[in-house]
Amino acid sequence: MCGIFGIIDLKGRRSVPLSVLKRSADAMQHRGPDEDGYLQRPGVGFASRRLSIVGLADGQQPMFNEDKSVSVVFNGEIYDHDDWRRDLTAHGHTLKTHCDTEILPHMWEAHGEDMFEKLNGQFAVALFDERKQQFILARDRFGICPLYWTRTTRFGNDWLIFGSEIKTLLATGMIEPKPDRRGIDAVFNFLAVAGPFSCFDGINILQPGTFLKISRGRQGDAAAISEHAYWTMDFPDKGKEARGQDEKALVNEFESVLYGAVKRRLRADVPVASYLSGGVDSSTVVAMASDILGAPPATFTVKIRDPKLDETEQAAVISRHLKADPTIVPCGSEEIVSNYQRLLVATEAPVTDTSCTALMLLAGKVHEKGFKVALTGEGSDEWFAGYPWYKIDRVLEWLGAISGGTIDAAIRRRFFTWLGCNKDAVAYLDRCAPSAGGAHPFQRFYDLLGASRFRFYSGDMLGELGDHDPYADFAPDLGRAERWHPINRAIYWAGRIHLPGQLLSLKGDRIAMSQSVEMRYPFLDNNVFDFVAGLDPSWKIKGLREKYLVRRVAEKWLPKSVAWRPKGMFRAPLDGFFLQQRLPYVDELLSEASLKKTGYFDPEAVALWRTKYTELSSHFYQRSSMELGLVAVLATQLWHQTFIDSSLANLPDWHTLAGVERNPRDLAFAEQLPEAAAV
Repeated sequence: MCGIFGIIDLKGRRSVPLSVLKRSADAMQHRGPDEDGYLQRPGVGFASRRLSIVGLADGQQPMFNEDKSVSVVFNGEIYDHDDWRRDLTAHGHTLKTHCDTEILPHMWEAHGEDMFEKLNGQFAVALFDERKQQFILARDRFGICPLYWTRTTRFGNDWLIFGSEIKTLLATGMIEPKPDRRGIDAVFNFLAVAGPFSCFDGINILQPGTFLKISRGRQGDAAAISEHAYWTMDFPDKGKEARGQDEKALVNEFESVLYGAVKRRLRADVPVASYLSGGVDSSTVVAMASDILGAPPATFTVKIRDPKLDETEQAAVISRHLKADPTIVPCGSEEIVSNYQRLLVATEAPVTDTSCTALMLLAGKVHEKGFKVALTGEGSDEWFAGYPWYKIDRVLEWLGAISGGTIDAAIRRRFFTWLGCNKDAVAYLDRCAPSAGGAHPFQRFYDLLGASRFRFYSGDMLGELGDHDPYADFAPDLGRAERWHPINRAIYWAGRIHLPGQLLSLKGDRIAMSQSVEMRYPFLDNNVFDFVAGLDPSWKIKGLREKYLVRRVAEKWLPKSVAWRPKGMFRAPLDGFFLQQRLPYVDELLSEASLKKTGYFDPEAVALWRTKYTELSSHFYQRSSMELGLVAVLATQLWHQTFIDSSLANLPDWHTLAGVERNPRDLAFAEQLPEAAAV
């Protein structure tokens, strides 16, 4: 994995100073501490920071085709690059390195825009075809590797800037950070900012499975910019899914597909470690990796300092079974409090799930032990209905069938009332529901979150958001979605929002790469998804048993007690870390003056619910809804302090924490420098 960055002059051919490229690359040095590389052409500057994993000696970027007319900077891994290397060579292309990056300019020559749907990997790519004066920015199917872009005319010229992190864009000095309230609203609806906008005004998140095409005309002419989806999630119509009458054959087939995905992700020129939580997903991945390697990989486990949440004993069962020697990383309230602002600097968005801090510390330990790559089990819960709200939905489905649908609707209304939703909140949730393509389990979970926006938002915040529907930004073809089974409809939303917005960002790439560690996800292999998407939902959740097919495979590799152990939600408690310890910066950020300064939240409501929160210890769902809302308020205020206005509390800003120059001397290079030839 690496970090990539670039600036494109959309109308002219002004040179991009090397100092700007270096400063922005250095702002993400953690993504690539091994080496850097730069490309300068008239009106173009690319930069790369490399974490060398494949082709250690000859993988420096940018990489080119034979005559250097096509150049590429790349973040990620192409797991089938050896197959493509052989194919390209057979068709006359000359490849000189062992690195997967090198196939990309040749793939562009051979397949053009169709190349991305052919790749099995995790990637963010920036490509420049100098002959065509065309640029391509592309991202993998599921959004494992991040890519942000913005367009600015701040200094009179028209520039497009892109990067693996928002900090690299801000480090140019060409962008004034301002909040985008739609991004903040996403936190209160989804616990995640999955795009297409970020929390920063004008900074866009390139969506999974898409590419951005920028075509420059003659100097002085406006460039054409368009976004294209090269792949989208799809499922069979309800009742048309593959039932697989022979269960044993189906289990064996899925086992083979998953085993192949694990094997591909063990390909590296450095040792590959693995996370091990004690759950069925990571345990199955470790068991398969042990078989492929002939010995267990190095494993790493978080120990939450709360007996109710600690999974180290379950992980120890797997370690003994596989004869592994795990590294245990303890994490409690002290570690989370002291690292929370560091977490937000890494994620560049408000984070309400404090277990993300534990995973950041885990990645730090992986790096400390000398590893650059770790396997993990994310994706299984998304593809196989692994979350508890699927069970709740299954019960409501049964009740609805008995009552002709009346009980389901009544329970939903009573639930909203019990949560303390006012009529505006209920109307908002009802208005957004059709954009989801029909009722589904993830919608019920998101409703629990969405209630908080009316509890805490200020009148001005609600006014600025207006009729904004957060679902509409991700909506599939509703005609298609309505024909899917509700389980598959929920899987779509899990894969479209929860996976890229939270698991692969806030719990994945952004925190792991902040510690110079690449995460690899066997369950997100193209072949795994293609196999699972066509299955009848009964193989995903059978009765109230989630991840049924995964567990049937797992029992061939693990002790039965592990294969069928109920899922535990990996999270750290939300309340004790911030709302009860009364840390000075918490009271500063949640003071009336600070809340009025940001303008997002109603100070009276925040004060009221901070007081009422302590009275709800026995009401789980009410307390959970309020916890999530209060922590989201705090996280948003801390994000604003860190990136927008550092006057809210006695805390440093992102420049200090990331070591980035505040007012660079080359700030207005777009106006100051004359036209220049290629360097």
